[in-house]
Amino acid sequence: MNEQDARAVVHAAIGKVAPDVDLADVDEGSRLRQDLELDSLDFLRLVEIIDTDTGVNIPERDYPAVVTVAGLIGYLASHG
Repeated sequence: MNEQDARAVVHAAIGKVAPDVDLADVDEGSRLRQDLELDSLDFLRLVEIIDTDTGVNIPERDYPAVVTVAGLIGYLASHG
């Protein structure tokens, strides 16, 4: 998966989990939990949606690598 595809997947997943978030205002440096205000269940749902949509499983040990939008995009691009 290239970075552009990963970005599209991440934005689509965020839209499903947090439909009230305006994706046009989401900066790639945005932190998922703090800036986008995803609680722990929302974050887990985001990870689950990405796994379902892409087949890329993000194990709990890798959660520190995906705390930002850019981190999540980079993770998917390198693992997908």
